[in-house]
Amino acid sequence: MWKKILSGFGLLVLVLVFVIWLLTRQEIPETIIYGMSFNTPYARELGLDWKETYDAILDDMGVRHLRLAAHWPMVEPTPGAYNFYELDYQIARAEAVGAEVILAVGRRLPRWPECHVPDWARQLSVEEAQAAQLAYMTAVVERYRDSPAVRFWQVENEPFLTAFAFEQCGPLDVAFFDREIALVRSLDPTRQIIITDSGNLGTWYQSYQRADVFGTSVYVHFWNPEIGQFRTFLPAWSYRLKGNVMALLYGERPVFLIELSAEPWLIEPIVNVPIEVQFTRMNLEKFEDILKYAADTRLERQYLWGAEWWYWLKLKGEPEFWERGKQLFATENQL
Repeated sequence: MWKKILSGFGLLVLVLVFVIWLLTRQEIPETIIYGMSFNTPYARELGLDWKETYDAILDDMGVRHLRLAAHWPMVEPTPGAYNFYELDYQIARAEAVGAEVILAVGRRLPRWPECHVPDWARQLSVEEAQAAQLAYMTAVVERYRDSPAVRFWQVENEPFLTAFAFEQCGPLDVAFFDREIALVRSLDPTRQIIITDSGNLGTWYQSYQRADVFGTSVYVHFWNPEIGQFRTFLPAWSYRLKGNVMALLYGERPVFLIELSAEPWLIEPIVNVPIEVQFTRMNLEKFEDILKYAADTRLERQYLWGAEWWYWLKLKGEPEFWERGKQLFATENQL
């Protein structure tokens, strides 16, 4: 009897391994198309001239695939008074160099504190704040929907990752999130909508089924004050596994690596941390490890995260990351 049980268990394991192997199969892309996120408020937080930094990303580093964010406090600092200066410049420059843009809109957008809400909107009731948010999103989409540079709309950022930054964001109103998606789709039915989820912590299915294009983040090297530095325990093939399972359940979607972190993991502003400490959390050796890990996911489009920090280092006399980035974008197949 025990032999039969062990034989059956062994057969089950073999079948499971075979199924996993099938679900992790994915063609290796001929080339990886690298992009870069840029965040105006973060550049300012680093004490940088955001325009100079953005121009350097386009002109010196040669980036031609961008993810930009229309942060609500930046776009509507006072009720009904819109400021499009920063985004107008960034979109116009992208058009001028033939770059393509993912433009993110919503309340929860890239960079801490995750949910970006103008001070004036915090005083509103839930219903009033939601109406104000939809009005701001409408203004952004209507302004840039005719731009040839804007190729995708991203609605919110990792909206279902509610355990992270809960104090800043609170619970997700799923019905309202669906209204956001429907609004953007109605305002611009010509472009695909990207919905994102965490690669390390997300379950993907809620975002994936709502998306035209699904985006996931990849964080490889972490730091925690209690346990120190550690590397992700997830194998790169787990991204292929999750993507193929999602495709079986909800249909094929393009999957982008929307946020590939290449900056130090910190719990305080970078400008307050000595550079030598920063380099213990992120250095060129770890960067190369991250690039290799990301390549093993076999995702064709990969948007790096950290260009503002690279430029800040360059101005501090530490140009190694910036120069490595130039090599990376010089070799990728641009458009």
